[in-house]
Parts: sequence; C-alpha cells; structure tokens
Amino acid sequence: MIDRAIQLIEEGKYSHARTEILEMNVVDIAELFEELETEKILIMFRLLPKEIAVDVFSYMSIESQQFLIEAITDTEIRTIVEELFLDDTVDILEEMPANVVKKVLINTSKDKRDLINHFLKYPDNSAGSIMTIEYVDLKKEMTVKQALNHIRKIGVDKETINTCYVMNQNRKLEGIVSLRKLIMSDEDVVIDEIMQTNIISLNTHTDQEEIAAIFKKYDLLVIPVVDNEVRLVGIITIDDVVDIIDQENTEDFQKMAAMQPSDEEYLKTNVFSLAKHRVIWLMVLMISATITGSIIKSYEEILQSVVILAAFIPMLMDTGGNSGSQSATLVIRGLALGEIEMQDIGRVLWKEFRVSLLVGTSLAGVNFLRIYFIERTDLNVAITVCVSLFLTVVVAKMVGGILPIIAKKLRLDPAIMASPLITTIVDAVALIAYFAIATALMGIA
Repeated sequence: MIDRAIQLIEEGKYSHARTEILEMNVVDIAELFEELETEKILIMFRLLPKEIAVDVFSYMSIESQQFLIEAITDTEIRTIVEELFLDDTVDILEEMPANVVKKVLINTSKDKRDLINHFLKYPDNSAGSIMTIEYVDLKKEMTVKQALNHIRKIGVDKETINTCYVMNQNRKLEGIVSLRKLIMSDEDVVIDEIMQTNIISLNTHTDQEEIAAIFKKYDLLVIPVVDNEVRLVGIITIDDVVDIIDQENTEDFQKMAAMQPSDEEYLKTNVFSLAKHRVIWLMVLMISATITGSIIKSYEEILQSVVILAAFIPMLMDTGGNSGSQSATLVIRGLALGEIEMQDIGRVLWKEFRVSLLVGTSLAGVNFLRIYFIERTDLNVAITVCVSLFLTVVVAKMVGGILPIIAKKLRLDPAIMASPLITTIVDAVALIAYFAIATALMGIA
C-alpha cells in the first residue's frame, strides 16, 4: 500500500493518493512521508483531515516536523499544537532550534505555553520532562455513576483513561482506580470504597533509567508522577518508557563501542559528526595502547633470544580482551536490570573467579595440545604460553566483572567499562605475565 501511494503521489494523482493513505495507520503514513520530497510532504499533509494530520505529525522525524512548522501557516501550527498531547509537544520542542521553538510558542495559547515552559524547566531525562498531564482525575466522594459521567465528559482529550487518579482539594494523590473496577462496580458505590491506596509513584526528578526499571519490576502500563509534597503533577505511560528503553540501550551500545553517545539517526548524521563522536575515545585508547608497546620494548632481549614468543602475543591479547568483554557484558546487563547491586561485588568476583578457572583451564589445555603436539614447539615455550593464557583469562574475567560495578559506585555509566577499556588493561597485564613467566622458565636474563 505504501508503494502504491508513493507511486500515485509521484504521478501527481494526489486525490487518489489521499484515498489510499486514509486507509493506512498513522505510523505508516508518517513513514511514507519520510520517503517523499519536502514539497510533496507539505501537499499531502495539508490534504489529510485535521485529526489524522496531528497524529501523523507526532510520529514524523524531527527534520520533517521542523520543515512543516517552517512551511505551514500560523493557524495550522496553532491547530497542531493545541491537538498534540503535551508530552509530545515538549519532546518536539526540545529537539528544535530556537527560531522554530519561538514560532511554535507564539502560536500557542497562554495556558499551554505556561505548561510547556514549566515542563522545559525539569532536568533532561527526568520524570518531569517525560510525563504528560492528560490524565483523568476523580474525587473520592464521587459515586461510580458520577465518575463514569466525568470520564465521558473529559476522557476524549486524555492520553489514557484506563487508570484514574483520586486527589483531594490540594491535589494530593490519595488513590487510584481502574476503569475496569468502575465498570464492574455498582453505580451507587463511592470511589473511596473501591480505590487502591497502595500506590507506586515517581518523583518529578526520578531519572529515566530508574523509571524504566520500575515499569519492568511492577509490570506497569502507567505510573503517576508526584512532587515533593505528593501532589499529582502528571503521569508516564508505557509508550514513553519504550522510547526510554530504546534510548538507553542505544546509549549503552555506543559507550561499549567507545563512542560518544548521540541521539541522531545514523543515515541522517553527517560524517564530521560521526567522526567527532568516535575520534576522542579512539585517541584515548590509542595513547593508552602505547603502554603495551612500552612493555614489549622493555622485554626486547627476550624476544630476540626466543623469537617464537612474539608469534603468540596476538592470541594472548585477543583471548584476554574477549574474556573480559564477556564478563563485563553480563555484569553491565545485570546492573541495568537491577539483578546486581553494589553489595554483590564479592559474589560477582567469586563467581567470575570460578568461571575463569574453568575457562582458563580449558583454553590452556587445548592450546597446549595444539602448540606442543601439533606444532612441535619447545616444551618451555608451550608451558609459558599456556600458563600465561590461563593467568590472562583469570585476570580478564575478574577485571571485566569488577570494573562496571566500580563505575556504578563512582556514579559513572557501567557501559564505559566495556570492551575497549578492559582490553587495554588486560593487554598490559597479559604481556607482563607472559614475559615474566618466560624469563623464569627459560632462564633468559
């Protein structure tokens, strides 16, 4: 259907294309618009019914949204902003340049403009910056019949009506009640009798990573956000949390690959930005790698005496880096999911030590068979390589297990302690152990 609609638009058959598009989901329409030239996006956007156009706008890329805001009239902007949910409006404005933000705010009602400015004052990635105020509020003195009538009256403009929030005259959150509970209860029952008072809520300054963890732990679809006086100020819904998880995972992957995190899409990011995000960490790691070069240089006499030792250095360093990365990945995941806490550092070290003994013994044993019996290498060389490999794996597993926890303790992102940094540390340890063992076993001065 998307291909058919694009073909009609390219042929200039806009009315036929409109008919095709109106049968599509708004998410698919937004995706279709991303395939069009900018002037045709504007034409098709204006052909959409108002309510569909607003929904499509909320799913479009920041670049397309910016283009439309700059191209459409003030009246059209006013319609879009007034129909958008507040949290979507705030998310859009946070990504826009100042001139575009100014144009939007000028065409926004004073009440909504005040709310937007209030939201923009919350710290980035906090519950306050993510929440929406489109929720259903009830009074505990209401009957079920009154509550349902109230929901019918105001619910059409709310992001969700599945959960309603009971507040007193000071807007302090006193309880919650589900729409299902209301429907299944008698009309004369008072809300106070059926509301749930054991409420899981967030503070406006709760970090988004913690928000995602709470949603997962309690299997929630929506959660209320309160201020320091426990006054209800908004709600966060599961669709926002899905975005948070996507953002946090992307950030962790980038940090684990030694890149500066970025929210920009790969294909829409220019090469200079991509290079800037990568080169700093690569430069740090390149400079730190000179440590391994210095270690090799200090043992130059050993390498000259037993040249074959140099042939096993890449294998040792690669195995050490891979071993450390395995441990780090599992521990980072455990920390992110809340399965590992700071007090578990001893248990993690003990577990990784036992794992390293098993893995190290297996790798060293197989390597000895290959080096000594198949390649017919000198016995002392084979023992040196295999003992070094065993020690390297043990150290790498321990380092990979403990560094992410230390990072968490120092309030750093554990993801920065992933492959590149661990590999640099383990390489240095592996080389020192390798040459020390070679010196001892072979009697090389």
